[in-house]
Amino acid sequence: MAKSSEIRKQFLDYFESKGHKIVPSAPIVVKNDPTLMFTNAGMNQFKDWFLGNEEPKYKRVADTQKCLRVSGKHNDLEEVGVDTYHHTMFEMLGNWSFGDYFKKEAIEWAWELLTKVYNLPEDRLYVTVFEGDAKENLAFDQEAYDNWALWIKPERILNGNKKDNFWEMGDTGPCGPCSEIHIDLRPDAERTALDGSTLVNNDHPQVIEIWNNVFMEFNRKADGSLEKLPNQHVDTGMGFERLCRAIEGKSSNYDTDVFLPYIHFLEKHSGKKYGVSEPIDIAMRVLADHIRTISFAILDGQLPSNTGAGYVIRRILRRAVRYYYSFLDNKEPLLYKMVALVGESFVDIFPEVKEKQAFIQQVVKEEEVGFLRTLENGIKRIERIEGDINGLDAFELFDTYGFPIDLTQLIARERGSKVDLEGFEKNLQLQKERSRKATSLETDDWVVLVENDAIQFVGYDTLEAEIEIMRYRKVKNKGKVQFQLVFNQTPFYAESGGQVGDTGIIESANEKLQVLDTQKENNLIIHIVAQLPENPSALFRAKVNKDRRADIQANHSATHLLHAALRETLGTHVEQKGSLVNSEYLRFDFSHFKGMSEEELKQVETRVNQKIRENIALDERRNMPIEEAKELGAMALFGEKYGDSVRVITFDENYSRELCGGTHVKATGEIGLFKFSSESAVAAGVRRIEAITSTAAEKFVVEQDHLVQTLKNLLKAKDLVKSVEQLMEENNELQKKLEVFETEKTQLVKQQLKGQVIARNGFNSLVAKVDISNADQLKNLSFQLKNEIENLFCLLVMESNGKPFISLIISEELVQTKTWDAGKLVKTWAKHIQGGGGGQAFYATAGGNLLSGMETLLSEVEKWVQEN
Repeated sequence: MAKSSEIRKQFLDYFESKGHKIVPSAPIVVKNDPTLMFTNAGMNQFKDWFLGNEEPKYKRVADTQKCLRVSGKHNDLEEVGVDTYHHTMFEMLGNWSFGDYFKKEAIEWAWELLTKVYNLPEDRLYVTVFEGDAKENLAFDQEAYDNWALWIKPERILNGNKKDNFWEMGDTGPCGPCSEIHIDLRPDAERTALDGSTLVNNDHPQVIEIWNNVFMEFNRKADGSLEKLPNQHVDTGMGFERLCRAIEGKSSNYDTDVFLPYIHFLEKHSGKKYGVSEPIDIAMRVLADHIRTISFAILDGQLPSNTGAGYVIRRILRRAVRYYYSFLDNKEPLLYKMVALVGESFVDIFPEVKEKQAFIQQVVKEEEVGFLRTLENGIKRIERIEGDINGLDAFELFDTYGFPIDLTQLIARERGSKVDLEGFEKNLQLQKERSRKATSLETDDWVVLVENDAIQFVGYDTLEAEIEIMRYRKVKNKGKVQFQLVFNQTPFYAESGGQVGDTGIIESANEKLQVLDTQKENNLIIHIVAQLPENPSALFRAKVNKDRRADIQANHSATHLLHAALRETLGTHVEQKGSLVNSEYLRFDFSHFKGMSEEELKQVETRVNQKIRENIALDERRNMPIEEAKELGAMALFGEKYGDSVRVITFDENYSRELCGGTHVKATGEIGLFKFSSESAVAAGVRRIEAITSTAAEKFVVEQDHLVQTLKNLLKAKDLVKSVEQLMEENNELQKKLEVFETEKTQLVKQQLKGQVIARNGFNSLVAKVDISNADQLKNLSFQLKNEIENLFCLLVMESNGKPFISLIISEELVQTKTWDAGKLVKTWAKHIQGGGGGQAFYATAGGNLLSGMETLLSEVEKWVQEN
């Protein structure tokens, strides 16, 4: 067993011996929490426990959590690879207490683990405690100091300010004073020369924080004030990679066995040595770090894309490609080859990476191929820029071609030019401001009417319920004010698992309000209304829109039947990669590496409809232990976080059985009909099917029947296919006759134009408007004239579909002797017709919108010809 694997095991074993429940890591990609895209701390999955929204299942918990810090408050991306201790994805070893032990035990156990189990030298360790903050009316953390003084010398207990020693998840949420543990890894000579206490929290690469013990006591409200949490909690986080470095006695995280396999692979593949050149070292560290992040994000369901969390992953991947392209002299896809190393590295703790290796590799390779092509195009774009690169061009390279600004600077330096960084930042900030305004959400604090943590969803069994409003708050989204309500119980399904939220009404004796949407924030079901009830404390009756719900659950159940049919037809490699289920249609993303044939689509559609006609009764099992569900063969989705108890949905135990929290039909016959709308690619190795069912499918059939009847009536034909074939044949014959006529007309026009050619000083010119309406014919005419008349400058204009069109052709001899450029000339003259165009030096075209400008254009060209 690798030493790092033993270190991880020792941590989990130690806290298990202290009565902690060892729980699995949450997915690195966050769902159902609008404040987070990625899990950036071990406490994320326990947020509701801290806030009191849910009763903690265990008083003591420990785990190793996959974390990602590249966006928002915790953004380490630009430091990654440049220094030796920041990472995008890292493991957070953590232990928690939910209203159980507090500072005394947390401090004692942290010290015992580090010094007695891991045998870290006591004289290399320092600890910090919160010094207090007068503005927040927060006192010095005397309790933490007194407990540390039992184990470590007072001179090694350092005061820390609010920035370093008061931990907050974000602008709002659980928070509290914290106590950090730092280790001084400098050589003895350096430690003798300078006291390590002066280097703590001063960004020294060898004096680093390894563990943070957070003592959760407060909740930060939207107005910035602090309120006491219902119970005191402990939340600790220790960076696994830094801990390995300390225990293995290395000067860099990348020198440990956590990262060395990646470094050795890159050395072998590139032929370059690590530790010789700083730019090469940085590049190798970037790749070693980033491939782990990319692999886990894709594994947990986040594919690279152009928005949100997908864009973050694409940005990380492109940063890695940029580094191997620029510094390892590698111009072919490389990252995908490293996925196997990730699988091997985590086989003991996250074996699913190895299980899904082929899929992850396919996605990564496709992304690499695409960006390498974009890189080449971006470099060509830079080559067309003369002199220094201004801010707008640098931003275009960043925004359009995905060029990080430092890559643009690198290329600029190589060609002896500069980049306007100030202008780039100005354009970047303008974009960020536009984005911020588009997505801004202002949220007030909750107004609590009734304290109640046990909020019950009753929507599986009923679409109506008597409810009370437990709490509410006002939100402002893009300038629009709405209210969010939480009930004691609700029949409204909250958007999750791909299924949209329910709509409907709530009504009291005196008023009726529309429920516009139902969302889930963490595990809190939130009902969105346009206005606050006049009396929020009144009793209400909640009613779900039953017709809309019926269409939604028909689509949802159809996705289960579809999933099973795809696995039957294409193979068991097919797995769900995403879905959308609403009242109008269903969308289903799945792993498959090529488009489906017509025969395969027909086979799947037929199979689904067969299962619908069988009218299979729903077999729903709630609160089943997850291990029992797996033994039954229930399919689970990678990237989803399941609890100890799950809900199992079965339609024929030999056909479809899945873990699912959504709503479903009571029997498959309620789906009515299943009909494909489209099948396409959505990402590398991922296909997308869209389909309709129920009332939408019925409407489609009616519309198609009406269309067929209308066409039959128009064509006065019983055999529609035969009639259309006959029409097509007649059209082809007419087209051939038209082409002959147009060719004869072009020849006639050509003869007329030859008579208008004017001999100039060393060349022949022809500037005219022609009676032709086809752009291809105009081009053909221009080339015929060039071939038949020596040293020709020929500009022809025509009108096509109410718009002007220009064709300019220049003999090659004139292009060389007079350095004329048709592309540049056309761009200049096209302004007269409010158009644009371009082309080669000898031939160019342009289109426009202003017909009345044609005469001015012809006059301008005639004048230019005379002067030249």
